Amino acid sequence: MNENISLRFLGGAGTVTGSKYLLRAFDKNILIDCGLFQGLKNLRLINWEPFSVNPASIDLVLLTHGHLDHVGYLPRLAKEGFGREIWGTAPTLEIAKVILEDSAKIQEEEAEHANKFGYSKHKKALPLYDLNDVKKTTPLFTSQPPNQWLTISDSIQVRFQNNGHIIGATFIEIKAGEKIIVFSGDIGRINDPLLYPPKLPQEADVLIIESTYGDRIHPTDSEEQLAQTINGSSGTILIPSFAVERTQSLMFLLWKLRKRKAIQDIPVYMDSPMGRNVLEIFHHHPYWHKLSRNECTEMCDEIIRVRTHEETLRLATDKKPKIIIAGSGMATGGRILTYFEHYLENETCTILLVGYQADGTRGRQLLEGAKEIKLRGKRYPVKATVRNINGLSAHADQKELLHWLSKLGKAPDHIFITHGEPLASQTLREKVKETYNWNAQIPNFNEVVEL
Repeated sequence: MNENISLRFLGGAGTVTGSKYLLRAFDKNILIDCGLFQGLKNLRLINWEPFSVNPASIDLVLLTHGHLDHVGYLPRLAKEGFGREIWGTAPTLEIAKVILEDSAKIQEEEAEHANKFGYSKHKKALPLYDLNDVKKTTPLFTSQPPNQWLTISDSIQVRFQNNGHIIGATFIEIKAGEKIIVFSGDIGRINDPLLYPPKLPQEADVLIIESTYGDRIHPTDSEEQLAQTINGSSGTILIPSFAVERTQSLMFLLWKLRKRKAIQDIPVYMDSPMGRNVLEIFHHHPYWHKLSRNECTEMCDEIIRVRTHEETLRLATDKKPKIIIAGSGMATGGRILTYFEHYLENETCTILLVGYQADGTRGRQLLEGAKEIKLRGKRYPVKATVRNINGLSAHADQKELLHWLSKLGKAPDHIFITHGEPLASQTLREKVKETYNWNAQIPNFNEVVEL
C-alpha cells in the first residue's frame, strides 16, 4: 500500500470559485468538493477543458455544502466517467440536487437562446451538461450523518461538522493514517439570523481554509441599512439573491421589519423556483436551523412567492413600488435577468446587492459602477440606483475566520489559504501570522503538495 499523502488544488486556488481538492492517500483518490468555475471568462473556460485527473480514477467525492461553486461540476465529472459515491449531509445533497437541476436548465435555455438569436461564437452552442446528465449524477448521492467518524477504508476516516453558512454546510475532517486534514468549506457567521454558529476544529495537521472575506470586517448595522435603503426608495427594489440561505435570510429579515413596521408597506415577492424548493428543505430539516415551524409558515404566508414565468413578466412590467428577491445572486442567470431587462433603465429603481460578487459577473460590474450591462446578447444602460450591503453575507469575515482557528491546540504543519481573490487571501495570511504566529501558504491552481 502506498502511504504517501498528497493534495492537489484543482480549483478554489487564487479565486473564490470552482472549489475542488484531490486528496491522494493510502491508494485512495478522494475529491473534496466539485465546484463550477464562475465569473471571468478565463475561469469559465476551465469548465470545458478535460478534467486534470481521470474521473474514473476517483474513488469518492465528499461535499462540504451544496452551493454551485462547490457542487456544480459534478454532472460533467460523471459525464466524463466518474461513477462512485458522493457523500454529504442530507440537506447538502437535497440542495445540490436542486442547484444542479437549475444549473442544467439555465445552461440548456442559454444555449437554445444563443442558437436562436445567433450570438454564440460557436456554430452550435451546447450546454456544459444537461438535465439528463444530472439525472445520472444524483443516484450517486449517499447521505451521511454529521458529527460521526465514518470509515472510508482501514486507513481513512471522515467526519462532517456543522459550519453554518447554508443549511447542511459542514467542514470536513479526514483522518489519513496519523494525519488529520481539515477542509473548511465555506465558514458561516457567528450570529446568522437563521443558522447556528459554526463548530470549531480542535485538531489539524493540515488545514485548508477559505478566505472570501479575509480582507474585511462586515458592518454590524446591516439590518438598519436594509431598512434605510427600502425606505429611501420611491420605486421597485430588485434584490439579486442566492437561492440557498440568502433568499431565506432576506425573507426572514423583511418579515421581521414589516412586523414591526420599520419599512414602508409595499409588497414583497420572492421569485426563485430554487428558493421555493430550498424553503421546503428548511421545513424537512428543523435540526439544522433556528426557525420554528410556525415562524417558517408565517414568513412564507407574508411574502408572495412567484410561481410562473407569466407572473414574472407581469411583475416586470408593473411599475408600482415593490420589493423583488430573485435569483441569481451574482446576476449570472435566472429570473433576475428578466427584471433587469425592464428596470435597468428605470431611474426610480434600486438594485440592492447583498452578497459576494465574483470578478467577471454582472453583479460585480454593477458594484463597480458599470454604465451598461450586457444581457442575452443586448446592451442595456444602467440608470437604476445600485446599493450594496456587505453585512448580510453568509460568509465569515476576517475576524470570524480567525476565531474559527481559535480552538486548535497547536499550529498545523501546513495551512493553505484558498477560496479568495488574491488580496483577501494575502491579507488573511498576514493576519494568521500576526494573530497566531502561524505560517500559511496560498497554493496555485493545479499545484500538488506532498503532505
